[in-house]
Amino acid sequence: MDWRRPGAIVPGMLATPRSVGDHLREWRQRRRMSQLDLALEAEISTRHLSFVETGRAQPSREMVLHLAEQLDIPLRERNVILVAAGFAPVFPERALDDPAMAAARRAVEVILAGHEPYPALVVDQRWNLVAANRMVAPLLEGVAAELLEAPVNVVRLSLRPQGLAPRTVNAAEWRTHILERLRRQAELTADPGLIELIAEVKAYPVPPAPDRRPEDFGGVAIPFQVMLGDRMLSFFSTTTVFGTAVDITLSELTLETFFPADAATAEALRRAHAALA
Repeated sequence: MDWRRPGAIVPGMLATPRSVGDHLREWRQRRRMSQLDLALEAEISTRHLSFVETGRAQPSREMVLHLAEQLDIPLRERNVILVAAGFAPVFPERALDDPAMAAARRAVEVILAGHEPYPALVVDQRWNLVAANRMVAPLLEGVAAELLEAPVNVVRLSLRPQGLAPRTVNAAEWRTHILERLRRQAELTADPGLIELIAEVKAYPVPPAPDRRPEDFGGVAIPFQVMLGDRMLSFFSTTTVFGTAVDITLSELTLETFFPADAATAEALRRAHAALA
């Protein structure tokens, strides 16, 4: 190989692994905190924090975890920072069907079933469907089969023209809402998969402006309005996370629950649920 060729990898010139200080400084800046801000939150001196970030001081494992907690760094990235500091990862990552996750799995199943007759689902950090209750299936009528092949991505399912977009009454408003959620989540987690998903969604055809003004709920909520046959169903959605999770898989799960935004939707869902019995 000609080492003079542009782009050739020269022996001994491989990328240097990032230090623990580099990681912590990047997350501090991502959180828009100064060294003084973080030092006050962590109850350490600004001088010590500066030494950690520049490599002049080697933090203990406890200090790494303490700073990561103040910066609200995702558990997956905390493991990366621990390794950069020379320590073993402390947060496990187990599949939801792992026997050790049985209690968490039961909790998810109880929540999903208990939310009926209203739809509810669980997604991972990149919005891939993990579980859903029985009331989600009726909403997927007419969705292209390719979007229902595992792993099912809820964002693609919602916004692609082959998915729910053509039946979403307020498609433009809902698209803007989902994109804003994705942007906030990507900013918090720095997950490259989310950044790619945002770029993909932006490339989808933009829904036409609605003929009517979006329903105004005072900025408190954005409804999800979808046609099911000749009936419009209107939902509010809420999100729940497992805030005390110490497993990476569990910490990255989000529970999406949908509530009827009007009496007609509530009645339609009760009838649909009764038909499943």
